[in-house]
Amino acid sequence: MTVQSIDTPHYSRGYRGLVLALLLAAYTINFIDRTIISIVGPAIRAEFGLSSAQIGMLGGLYFALLYTLLGIPIARLAERRSRVNILTVSLVVWSAFTALCGVAGNFATLALCRFGVGIGEAGCSPPAHSLISDYFEPRQRASAMAVYGLGVPLGIMFGAAAGGWLAQTLGWRGAFAAVGLPGVILALVFKLLVKEPPRGHADREAQQAAGLPIEPAAPPVALSLGGELREIGAVAQTLFGKWPVLHMAIGITLVSFGVYGSNQFTPQYFISAFGLDLTTVGLVIGLISGVSAGVGTLAGGFIADRLARVSPAWYALTPAIGLAICTPIYILAFVQPSWQTAALILLAPGLFHYTYLGPTFGVVQNSVDVRRRATATAVLFFFLNLIALGGGPPFTGWVIDQLAHVRFAGAGSDGVWSLIQAWFGGAGSAAFAADCPGGVAPAGASVALAGECRLALADGTRGGLVITFLFYGWASIHYFLAAIGMARHLGKRPG
Repeated sequence: MTVQSIDTPHYSRGYRGLVLALLLAAYTINFIDRTIISIVGPAIRAEFGLSSAQIGMLGGLYFALLYTLLGIPIARLAERRSRVNILTVSLVVWSAFTALCGVAGNFATLALCRFGVGIGEAGCSPPAHSLISDYFEPRQRASAMAVYGLGVPLGIMFGAAAGGWLAQTLGWRGAFAAVGLPGVILALVFKLLVKEPPRGHADREAQQAAGLPIEPAAPPVALSLGGELREIGAVAQTLFGKWPVLHMAIGITLVSFGVYGSNQFTPQYFISAFGLDLTTVGLVIGLISGVSAGVGTLAGGFIADRLARVSPAWYALTPAIGLAICTPIYILAFVQPSWQTAALILLAPGLFHYTYLGPTFGVVQNSVDVRRRATATAVLFFFLNLIALGGGPPFTGWVIDQLAHVRFAGAGSDGVWSLIQAWFGGAGSAAFAADCPGGVAPAGASVALAGECRLALADGTRGGLVITFLFYGWASIHYFLAAIGMARHLGKRPG
């Protein structure tokens, strides 16, 4: 395409807003399709007789493997080819595989479909982040990334609220089909309305407005294996060789580990502990925690951009403080004796928790050159999702299984901390898996056994979630460390 003079505005403020809204819609569908497994997980578990660890693999590792492995080559393609086309095709692929999950006849087939969802979603955020960086100048990127990052809580909210109702009304198979098909329609709208911007357009606008010499966009590196490896290595050096960016990368990986692990099994907790149906669980998780998480996501980006005018260290301090505050609130919510009290408390932590999204992605995009932005997101996501998405749900599921064994054996009955202490003390029994397949007593079992299975699963899930929430506090420490040297690091970047 012909690159216009920088003196002529390419896109109006309204059009940029439209593009950002469509990217937000794509990311929202991305997370709906990614997380619907957590809502319908209890129904799948009961039908196929699965363990918590197996459900964790469906929600985590099986999705994350190809998602992480394909992210970097797709990002390298996005540095040379149309990011709009790549995202359009990816949206069709992951939506179609989500719908196909509804026809899976066994665990293996469902796992293959989850691999397919991961293949499609690998082409979402790397080109999307690169597009946002070419539409919004450096001082607006944390805010713009926060709007895009709003897709995380919105996807969780709609996936939980609508997914719970759909699963109860249409069954878990119908729920997969219902949430998968709208993505194909959005792909067509996205292709028709979104234009491919010139590389580095927003940066050149910012340089012109500041009276700085305008740096022309660098041409793509000649395609060769050595050249690609050098580009990836240069991006990795920025992400993991610069102190502030390194600790933000560690921080977002740790907090995502906790997010994916806890989100996968929160529905199971409310069902097993309080006997709620899927519709009620969806409303509790989606509407209550999702709304506060959405506000926190937006606030994190806009507050960080505003405070960064005083000191860029606030790009790290904003999520550091938010995560330190939310950690004890989450733990408090999940040790309550009633679901109403837990739901009321869950109105608060999302306001602080999701402040990390916009600032982290904004700093990453502002730390690399124009032709490395999609790659930077892909390299970050490679480590983040392989560890967090691939490991978070299986880790939490494994802890839940272990604690359920302990509780089924009669130990740790004085509360969540006594249960965890009993586990570390070596208490436990393998009888839970045999006597309670899928976490429930088999048909025809005694009322006493059914009660013991339910109690063991409920207490085990509560303990597993509490342990997982501690990763938020750990992440907070790294964001505080990232504030050291942030001003010096970003001060070296143009704009």
